[in-house]
Amino acid sequence: MQERKIRTAVIGLGRMGELHSRIYNELPLSRLVAVVDIDFDKAKRIARQCKCKAYKDYKNILDKVDTVTISTPTCSHHSIACDFIRYNIPVLIEKPLAATVKEGREVVNLAQRNNVLVAVGHSERCNPIYLSVKGMDIQPIFIEATRINPYSFRTTDIGVILDLMIHDIDVVLSMVKSPVKKVDAIGANILNQKEDICYARIFFRNGCMASLSASRLALKSSRKIQIFSKTAYLSMDYSKKRGIVIRSDENINLLKWIRDQDNLINLDPLSFNWRQLLKIEELNVDDIEPLRLEQESFLRSVIFKDSEPQVTGEEGLKALSCAYRIIHSLKIHSFVYDFNKADT
Repeated sequence: MQERKIRTAVIGLGRMGELHSRIYNELPLSRLVAVVDIDFDKAKRIARQCKCKAYKDYKNILDKVDTVTISTPTCSHHSIACDFIRYNIPVLIEKPLAATVKEGREVVNLAQRNNVLVAVGHSERCNPIYLSVKGMDIQPIFIEATRINPYSFRTTDIGVILDLMIHDIDVVLSMVKSPVKKVDAIGANILNQKEDICYARIFFRNGCMASLSASRLALKSSRKIQIFSKTAYLSMDYSKKRGIVIRSDENINLLKWIRDQDNLINLDPLSFNWRQLLKIEELNVDDIEPLRLEQESFLRSVIFKDSEPQVTGEEGLKALSCAYRIIHSLKIHSFVYDFNKADT
């Protein structure tokens, strides 16, 4: 089938919206025809850069596009997505899918009834470090993920769970592939009415457990994940796009030697250079821009009906549902400290 250019548009021109616009303007599969923002001066500026038309109201482009990317504040995802789905226009929605599980389910159900494609912008699943382990036969037993950022003052309509942690929730769900049994969480809101810090544990029915921590009050950014299984240990840094894997079958002789020691109590672990003894493999990572891969996957899934986007609407709904289970647990177990009434 001959590839054709898809008429695309971006709604919401914050940082992510500008990135989406730039990349759509560069992709061979895409013809960016419109950018939309309530700040019309910003829309006109981006439109001049991308040589397309600027709009203030997204309803003016419903009959002018083949696909649309929604990068507006989360509270507006549901209404905008539903308007385009009713026009049979595929949508890529920046994470999270919607502001509530109810709204997210309505978007997915409407898309299914109308046979319209919905993709969700969990771009970490397009990160080359994630893709480097996607094909490995890893069955996680324990996962630890940490994601911290300085406060951005951009996503004040949602807390850190829907803002940052949901990336790791989506990645963990895609790796474990087992229903969530229960969640526990603690956290606090410091600068906002929504939580700014959260520590969560997700327990799965197959016995796997994931420990997630997220904060938007850090001095620098860090996005890391560790995966423990019976066959391998993996450590990945999303920001640096680097990672290592230690496979148990390649280190079987060292493991057997440790088990065979008669007196492990007297074994001095500091007397060994474990990094030299272990066979550590650097992950083979391609230099791919995650957002570009996300958009290419979305456009191809529009053209080729047998192809799926990197993250489907259904997967985005699962991540949103798990996030709200964490939010519910957070409300039960956490408290807000009133500094004005603190003891002196």
